[in-house]
Amino acid sequence: MTFQYFGFDALLRIVSHLSFVYLAFWALQSVNLEILFRKKAGQIRQIRCVLILAAIVIGYIASSFFLEVLLLFKNALLIVR
Repeated sequence: MTFQYFGFDALLRIVSHLSFVYLAFWALQSVNLEILFRKKAGQIRQIRCVLILAAIVIGYIASSFFLEVLLLFKNALLIVR
């Protein structure tokens, strides 16, 4: 294993995590979360903060699943060889 491999792996993980967080944020915007919260004048920022945190959690979990599946396929290909 060379350092270039670890660099590529780290870059792939960063891009994957950011892409899935963005995808989760985009998808969560279509959900009407305001009905779950009491609407007060200062709570718009709190609702947006919850939306961002939920997008990070969902995106991280989805990205971890995606990267794990890639790793499993990579290991399965080593068995076939």
